[in-house]
Amino acid sequence: MLIYHFTLNHSNSHITVNQSVNPHKFKCWLILSGILTFTILSFISASHAATSHFETCVSGLQAKARAAGISEENVDQVLGNVKHIQRIIELDRRQPEFTQAFSNYFNTRVSDLRIQRGRTLLNEHQALLRQIQQETGVSAQYLVSFWGLETNYGGYFGDWSVPDALATLACDARRSKFFTQELLNAMRILDAGDISPENMIGSWAGAMGHMQFMPSTFLRYAQDADGDGRRDLWGSIPDAMGSGAHFLQKLGWVPGLDWGQEVIVPASFDYSLSGRDKTRGLAEWIELGITTVSESKFSPEQKVSLLIPAGYQGPAFLVSKNFHIIMRWNRSEFYALSVGHLADRIAGAPALQRHPPADEGRISREQIRQLQQDLSSLGIDAGPADGIMGSKTRQAISRFQQNNQRIADGHLDAELLEIIRNATLN
Repeated sequence: MLIYHFTLNHSNSHITVNQSVNPHKFKCWLILSGILTFTILSFISASHAATSHFETCVSGLQAKARAAGISEENVDQVLGNVKHIQRIIELDRRQPEFTQAFSNYFNTRVSDLRIQRGRTLLNEHQALLRQIQQETGVSAQYLVSFWGLETNYGGYFGDWSVPDALATLACDARRSKFFTQELLNAMRILDAGDISPENMIGSWAGAMGHMQFMPSTFLRYAQDADGDGRRDLWGSIPDAMGSGAHFLQKLGWVPGLDWGQEVIVPASFDYSLSGRDKTRGLAEWIELGITTVSESKFSPEQKVSLLIPAGYQGPAFLVSKNFHIIMRWNRSEFYALSVGHLADRIAGAPALQRHPPADEGRISREQIRQLQQDLSSLGIDAGPADGIMGSKTRQAISRFQQNNQRIADGHLDAELLEIIRNATLN
């Protein structure tokens, strides 16, 4: 094996090769060394710049906290020691590559295990939940259902320091104003003594406790239901359940009104009548051929909307005002349907008569973005081309289906995606 000896002459910055060497290999070695050195120095420089920016930002946050009346102790000891967490920025930037079909979303969340665990907890905490229901009008099974979907009944609160997470996001330009306010609200919670800084653990975005309240929601709606002088949404089941019920009550929950129920839609039904924004009295829906799977939960005059989340081959639901209240907790129809049905199952109701179609193919966000552009080019307003399957995009799909003598249920699958693409190209 040939070993090369190199001598660096500091006076003239030349390298002397003491043994014969392949000039080409030596030149490659110099280039690679230069690239490596430049990369390392660039990384160090970028890291230093990021650290310097975060430190400057935190100083500004401390000034805002003082101006907002946050205690000097928490300004110094909590805000003065927050850490920048790059992983949180990555999670904030992350967008799911594929949209999730209703069947996958629903079946994952309304599982047999979660139903059985919910029934056990409903029985275990029945006295507490009955008292909360009397005070707020929110039925026990709904609180347990929210609990199950938010943290799997307290099984997972998140594992991030809330001050660190919120400071990281407050010092990021994308949503700085929002997270700065949430950080200040978190400091107010600490000032009130509801939780210690080291125990303020939550999601990467700062949601906390059994019910995953953001700090602003905590300050507005959290309750000290067990009377110990603290609003402890991490360690107190009474506080967590009482706070969830208080939140729903203030959002406008209607006591005694069911969220919705499964229905059967006739084959000849005009699916363009479906959608959250299209309400009719139950009697009107029945006149249109809708039938309830079980005994009707609504009076004939009750205003309800028809939802078809998985297309005409899947389940259909009539949903009430309380369904819309659930959506103010989380603005997802899939989430609200899951909360409602899980609550029913926890209370002893049977499974859906018509299950969501299995093995629905995944559609990427890029495909949806292209779809939105295609529909717009066909003269159908699908909203902004953002790759998100919202209500406006579903309505646009339904209009395309109507225009092409197809069942206008607004449901997208791979076949329809290809048909719309071809219609644009032709």
